[in-house]
Amino acid sequence: MPTKRDYYEILGVTKSATKEQIKSAYRKLALQFHPDRNKAADAETKFKEINEAYQVLSDEQKRSAYDQFGHSAFDPASGMGSNPFTGGFRQGPFTYTYSSGGGGNPFEGFGGGDFNDPFEIFESFFGGNPFGGRAQRKARYGISISFMEAAKGVTKNVEVNGKKHTIKIPAGADDGTRIRFTEFDVTVNVEADARFKRDGFDVFVDFELALSTAILGGTIEVPTIDSPVKLKIRPGTQPNTMIRLRDRGIQRLQRSGRGDQYVRLIVKIPEKISRKQKELIEQFETS
Repeated sequence: MPTKRDYYEILGVTKSATKEQIKSAYRKLALQFHPDRNKAADAETKFKEINEAYQVLSDEQKRSAYDQFGHSAFDPASGMGSNPFTGGFRQGPFTYTYSSGGGGNPFEGFGGGDFNDPFEIFESFFGGNPFGGRAQRKARYGISISFMEAAKGVTKNVEVNGKKHTIKIPAGADDGTRIRFTEFDVTVNVEADARFKRDGFDVFVDFELALSTAILGGTIEVPTIDSPVKLKIRPGTQPNTMIRLRDRGIQRLQRSGRGDQYVRLIVKIPEKISRKQKELIEQFETS
């Protein structure tokens, strides 16, 4: 992760600054470095940096996460938003790890570091652009794609204002990913998948495990976004055990590497059992 300046330093406030002090500092700096007013070569870069700092420090939850973890709180590659599984087993080209605990993403909803358009934030803050620039906004269009198209990437041919355009959506695109063109922007809408769920670049899937396999162990075949993978289940596996498949998740946008896949084992309890099965269970309980 590239080195980034401290958000408090960017806005020129202390860590104990109040909301009003943060708001006042943003107002002053945003007006100073807005590219429609400041023609310096680095004005737009500084303007975006100021807006990123304001987005975090003006939100209590994001600010708390930043105070605790720094910039890593918003970087999907850091693993701060992933389940903290430890230990593990190696099977084939990947590693998987058992955990019977929960452990959701404590930074869910932060967008994985995908911050909003700084010019939109500025105009929302000031009720428009006081410098009169950027009045002519580019048109925006939405395009819906499937979960697997987002994971693998896809090319779509569309017609806008009578003109045909080819839109290449990169592997790893997510809800809200924006693709910019000269005349317009396209926002991606990813449809939900019945089997796979996504959190950042990680994928989650529930797998129904037979009671006998959970008790005795065995081999199962679980789905991934690429192809099914065979896994060995150890005897005595508990309900809701999570298995981590490293590098089996979504391709990271604008960087190398992939997220992980997590398989939650749902132990299937038979609704009906025979008299013989009942006797065997009772024997097991009393032995």
